[in-house]
Amino acid sequence: MLPSSTVENYLKAIYQGQAALTSPERLVPMGQVASAVGVTPGTATTMVKALAESGLAEYEPYSGVRLTRAGQQLAGLVLRRHRLVELFLVQVMGMSWAEVHEEAEQLEHVVSERLIERIDVMLGHPTHDPHGDPIPNLEGTITPRDLESLLTCPMGTPLKVTRISDQDPAFLRFIESNGLKPGESIEVETRDAAADSVRLRGKNRREITIGARAASKLLVEADR
Repeated sequence: MLPSSTVENYLKAIYQGQAALTSPERLVPMGQVASAVGVTPGTATTMVKALAESGLAEYEPYSGVRLTRAGQQLAGLVLRRHRLVELFLVQVMGMSWAEVHEEAEQLEHVVSERLIERIDVMLGHPTHDPHGDPIPNLEGTITPRDLESLLTCPMGTPLKVTRISDQDPAFLRFIESNGLKPGESIEVETRDAAADSVRLRGKNRREITIGARAASKLLVEADR
C-alpha cells in the first residue's frame, strides 16, 4: 500500500491513540479512530482492514487496532514532518503558533524527505515543536517523557510548562494571553475541586486561575 495522505492520516491517528493508552489497554477503539479522521466507523473499519492486509496494523474485530512496527515507523515519520513544518512556519515564516497546525496538516503530505532534512538542519535539529510536542527522530521514534498535568503535578513546587496537548487555535491564544506557553515557569498554588479550578503563579508571580479542563491540557515537569 502506497502511503497516500489518507493512509498517513489513519496511521497518525492510531499512533497518537496508542500513545494515550494506559495499561492494560493495547488496542485503540475503532470509534476513536473514526472520530480522529472524521469518518464513519464503517469507513474507518474498511481502511483499517486494508492497513492490516498491508502489514501496517493489527486489527481485532469488535476490539480495536494497533500499529505494527512498520506502521509505527511510518506514522512517526509523518509526525516528524508535521512538527518540523510547524516549527519552520513559526520560527522562519513568523506565523502564530495558534495557526500553524492546520497548515502543517496539509504540508505534511507533500513535502519531500530531502526538504524536511534541510529544515531540520536549518533549525538546529530541534527536539520539540512550538507546542512542546516531541519531534520523532529519523527512525520515526520518540523518547518517552514522564510529564504530569496541572491536575496531578505537585503543588507549591517550581514547574516548567513543557507541552500543550490541545492545538485548538482559541485555546492556544488563551494559553498565550495568560503567559503559559512551553518554557514558562509556573507554580500550582491551590486546586478547588468544587469549582473545578486551579490557581497558579505564573510569569512575574502573576496569579492565574484556570478551569480544570484547561489545566488537564497543560503538561509540566520540574523546573530545575
